[in-house]
This record gives sequence, structure tokens and C-alpha cells, in this order.
Amino acid sequence: MTTDTVTETNHLDTIAELAAQLRVDSVRSSTSAGSGHPTSSMSAADLIAVLAGRYLRYDWDDPHAPQNDHLVFSKGHASPLLYSLFKAAGVVTDEELMTGYRRFGQRLEGHPTPVLPWVDVATGSLGQGLPDGVGIALSGKYLEHLPYRVWVLCGDSELAEGSIWEALDKASYYKLSNLVVMADINRLGQRGPTDIGWDLDVYQRRVEAFGARALVIDGHDLSAVDGAFAQARDMNGGQPTVILAKTIKGRGFSEVENKEGWHGKPFPPDMATRAIAELGGERHMLVRGPLPEKRPDRGGSAATAAADLPRYVVGDSVATRKAYGDALVAIGVDPRVVVLDAEVSNSTHADEFKQAFPDRYFEMFISEQQLVASATGLNARGYKTFASTFAAFFSRAFDFVRMGAISGVELRLSGSHCGVEIGADGPSQMGLEDLAMMRTVHGSTVLYPSDATSTAALVSAMASNPGISYIRTTRGAYPVLYEAQEAFAIGGSKVLRSSEGDDVTLVGAGVTLHECAKAAELLAGEGIGARVVDCYSVKPIDTATLSEAAAATSGRVVVVEDHHPEGGLGSAVMECLLSNGRASLHIAHLAVRGMPGSGTGAELIAWAGIDADHIAAAARRLVRGD
Repeated sequence: MTTDTVTETNHLDTIAELAAQLRVDSVRSSTSAGSGHPTSSMSAADLIAVLAGRYLRYDWDDPHAPQNDHLVFSKGHASPLLYSLFKAAGVVTDEELMTGYRRFGQRLEGHPTPVLPWVDVATGSLGQGLPDGVGIALSGKYLEHLPYRVWVLCGDSELAEGSIWEALDKASYYKLSNLVVMADINRLGQRGPTDIGWDLDVYQRRVEAFGARALVIDGHDLSAVDGAFAQARDMNGGQPTVILAKTIKGRGFSEVENKEGWHGKPFPPDMATRAIAELGGERHMLVRGPLPEKRPDRGGSAATAAADLPRYVVGDSVATRKAYGDALVAIGVDPRVVVLDAEVSNSTHADEFKQAFPDRYFEMFISEQQLVASATGLNARGYKTFASTFAAFFSRAFDFVRMGAISGVELRLSGSHCGVEIGADGPSQMGLEDLAMMRTVHGSTVLYPSDATSTAALVSAMASNPGISYIRTTRGAYPVLYEAQEAFAIGGSKVLRSSEGDDVTLVGAGVTLHECAKAAELLAGEGIGARVVDCYSVKPIDTATLSEAAAATSGRVVVVEDHHPEGGLGSAVMECLLSNGRASLHIAHLAVRGMPGSGTGAELIAWAGIDADHIAAAARRLVRGD
């Protein structure tokens, strides 16, 4: 066992020993856990050793120092390598590495998460770490104005993911010379060779075609690795840098080097013993690289003025998507609010924020995965990010939303053009799955306002709401229902109409609330009392108000949604009432059950059976017991 003291500049001989230690500890930790990816860690050990020992400017004793560089393992399954680095830096003990890796209730999880203070974002779903790193680099260059670098380790298998190329495209567009990608080209994926193998010329052409600088090296030649990092350190070229490192999977242990069938498999104890011996035995070096440059404290952000939310006149017709844009401008007085859009900002009305605060607006073009990933990286740096596109297109980015919850970031997403209400554009543009999709995300908030006043209030509430928030906005203009002073709490609802003798409850949100109100008028003319509930908060849902309404109307409830029947408003209401112990329920659930086509909004709402006439008919059947 050898021990070195902490130094700011380490000779390559020390780096070689560090690389060997990282390999040994990757073997030891995964064998101890009985699972993990040692061979994937061993291929990248030289890259990480040189980076951590000579180029990563990081204060390990202050992981939240604003000047620190950022290291993102997009190749999250190489967690044994990352955690072995944490041991070498002295922030994780050897005992924790050996007894805490992949164990229940421990922080060294199978793939890295920000439960560790040295991890910015959760990775492991391949193709996400680099896109998230773009968001962090955007923050450093354009918002924080700090010279930190973002170093991202990618595996070659994940270079087949389209999100990687979306990321490089946007990194080049925004001239993110503070972003450095280390591509570990070890040729072997999970089930065998990758599609390109070791043809680094192909990788180089692809990288350069997306506007990045490509440096091709032998990833096990420490001098070559060192030279590439020295070039990448130059941030004056205006390009992101991609270091294409040819490596060998399982490097350092001859029994598995470049052999198929060892991906994601720890070595049995006897093999681990041989591997450790071949690598020169255990080491317990403590090696750190340079500290970041300390800059004068800027004294923090100035106090933020309270947002003066837009006011609307009851009865005026205003689209909720327009109110979303108005509200963004209002809350933009907070310098931490940042807005992104996917080239539809003139439809989502995010362009209003761009006009008011151009320095805090980022266009992601038609790259919905990068849209959410950039928002994730920006939020990891402390910004309140709002990201908008058509509701239907968030389905492309759902894995990024899901991983955002694992990262513990606060994402604020706005989906416009939802439901059949949008009309002639047809089903490809109709968000009919979004409520179900967003409800499944852990800890999410799902909002569906019906008028401009409630939209503005809920956008403001989203700014301070934890976790993943999603607001669904409507394309068409509808009457303002509420006065400006009306309060809209997340988890609440509004009773738009009620009386002592109500016979049935009508529950709607967004466009269907207006249809419910029309249906109530029709029913009133027939002597049927209808209570109308505006269920603007789909998750969390207002259990108390819905239960009270159901009790008052003898369990007769009509739920109406411009969404497919699975997983949306109807599911939320029924789950709420059943979990609250209401056994006697008579529910009619009106939703979009067929495949829509083109037409006017009114035609399609009627076709789907979610207009006032169909709502009134469903209510009559419940009241009459048909």
C-alpha cells in the first residue's frame, strides 16, 4: 500500500499510479457488491486519472463553490470509476466504497445521483449526461459568467443516441468552448461490438460535422491524454471539444481485455484477486488536482421585486397560452428565472419573455430532448427554468423528464396545443397523452387552468414549486372566469357553480370546464341542479372539494377531459374519490376515445363527445338512473 500527499500538480508517474488505483478499486467495489461494471470503468481510468490529477479545477472540500469545474459521467454505469475517484480525492472512505456500493439505503448507488454533493445530475439513462452538461455550460458562459469547464465522460455505445448529437449541435450553436467531451471508444457495448467499433475517422467526421473540435488520441497513452486536455483547456476557439479516445475495455487485466461477455459483470473473487495482482495491488493514494481560481464575492443577487401579475377582464376572451407568456414576463423580475423553447415560442408565447429578457432566453430549436436537458443543467446551477413546446412533443423528451425527478431538479414545463380542441392540424399535433405522462413522474405537479387569470397565478406558483411542474395550456381563446384577486393554490380547485339542491357534479379543466358550464345552464332549464368544479390542479388533486361535491350529489359525477381516457383527469378524480372511501359512486367519464382527424375545434369536441350537449346527456342519465 502506498500513500501520497495532496498536491496541486501531479507528475504523470503519479497519474499512472492513480489510474492503477482507480482500476483496482473499480474491481474491488464491484466484486464486493456482486454487481457493477468494472470493465467499462477500467477503459476510462487513464482519462479520469489525468483529468482529476492535473486539469479538473475543483475544491473537494467545498463542492458547491461556484468556480468549481463540473464532471458529468454521462456513462453513468461506470460508477465504480467515479466512486473510486471520490475515494482518491479523500471524500469517500475505502470502507464506504467496499461496503456501501450498490447497497440498500447507501448513497453510492448503481448509477450516480445528486445525493452525492459532487454529482450535478443523475445519469445512467444513456445519452443524457452530455445534454445536461450543455445546460450547465450555458449557465457558466451566459448567466454566471464564470470560467469553469464542464467535463463529460461519454461511452461509445451512447453515441448512437440522437440526444448526443442534439447536444453537440446546440453546444456548437452557442459556442460552448467551456464544454469538453471525453469519448471512451472501447469498441464493445453490452451485447457485443458497437456499430462503429474503433473507426475513429467516422467519429471524427461526425463530431466535426456538428461543429465541434475533435481530438483523436490513444486513451491509454498518458502523454497523449495530457496533451489533449491541455488543448481542450483553451476556451478561446468558440467550439466545444470532443476527445475521441481509443481505449480497451477491461484495460489492465489480460483475462478480460477487449473480450466480449464481460459488460456489467463483476469479477468473481478469484478473478478479482488475479486482476488486482496484475494491476500491482491495492493502493490508497490521496491525489487532488488544481483548485479553482478564487474570485471576489459579488455579494449575492439584489433583492427581487414582487411580480406584478397581468390582470384580465372577466368575460374577455384570452388564450391560456397567451397568459402563460404574460406571466413569464411578470415573474421575470426575478433574475433567476430563465426560459427555453423548442422553436414554437410564437405559439407558446414564450417569445414575450425573450423580448423582455433576451439574456435569459435560450432557443433550443426542434430538439425537445435538449430542451429538457438544458433546463435540467440550468436548474442544477440554481436557475428557475421554464421550458415550453407543444404538449404532444414532450413525449419525445419524457425520459429526460423522468431522469429530472431522479436528479431532484425543479423543471417547469409548459405544453400548449393540447387536445382535439386545436382543430384542423390533426392528431399529430394534439397532446392527448400528456396528463397521464406527467402524472406518472415522481413528485410531479400537473396543472390545467381554464382561464387567463388562473394561468398567470399558477405560473407564478410554479416558480417556487419543488420538483417537476407541468402546466397544460389551450390554443383557443376562452372567456376569463375569475377576478384578478382570486387565489389559486397548487392542490386546490374552484367551485364555479353550486346550490343546496345540486343533483350532479360536473368536473372539467381547461376547455372542458367551459363546456361543463354550458351544460349546467342547459340542465338548469330542465330543473336539474349541476355543481361545476374547476379541477385546475390535476396533481395534487383537491380531494376535499371533490369528495364534498360527490357527497352532495349522491355520488353522481361527470368527469370531462380533452385527453385520452387513460391516466388523465378522469383517472385522477376516480382515484381520489375511491381512495377517500367513497364506495357509492355513479361516474360518467367523457374523454377522447377515438382517433381524431382534422376539423374545427367545435366539430372535434362534439365528435369526441366532450361538448356541452354530451355532458348534459351524461348528467341526465345519472340523475334518472338510466
